[in-house]
Amino acid sequence: MKTYRPSRAPCPIGRAARLLGDRWVLLILRDAFLGAERFEEFVDRLGINRAALTSRLAILQEAGLMVREPPEGKRARYILTDKARALVPLYEQLGDWSARHLYAEDERPGLWPRAFGEARP
Repeated sequence: MKTYRPSRAPCPIGRAARLLGDRWVLLILRDAFLGAERFEEFVDRLGINRAALTSRLAILQEAGLMVREPPEGKRARYILTDKARALVPLYEQLGDWSARHLYAEDERPGLWPRAFGEARP
C-alpha cells in the first residue's frame, strides 16, 4: 500500500509533486471538488480499484487535504479541507491549459465545470 512521506525537496514544485504527482490523487481530488464524498462514489466515478482508492484516501488524509467523518466505521464521508480547496484555482488553470494544448484541432475537450466550488454532479 502506498503511504505518504512529505518531500524534503527545497523546491516548492518538488514538494507538491510528491503529493499531487499521482494520477489517482489528482482525479480523486477533482471528483471531490465536484461533490463526491463517499468511497463508493469514487469507485463508481473513477473505476479505481478498492485497494488503490484506500491508499490514496489515506495519503490525502495524512497530507491534511481530506478528513474522514466519522473517523472509524462504515458509511464515512471524505471531506475536503480548506487546504485542499485552495487547489481549486490550480485545477481550473490545469483544465484550461489542457483544453488549449492537449487536443487536436478536430477534437473538442469534454465539458467540465469552470468553477469547481459551485459544481455538483
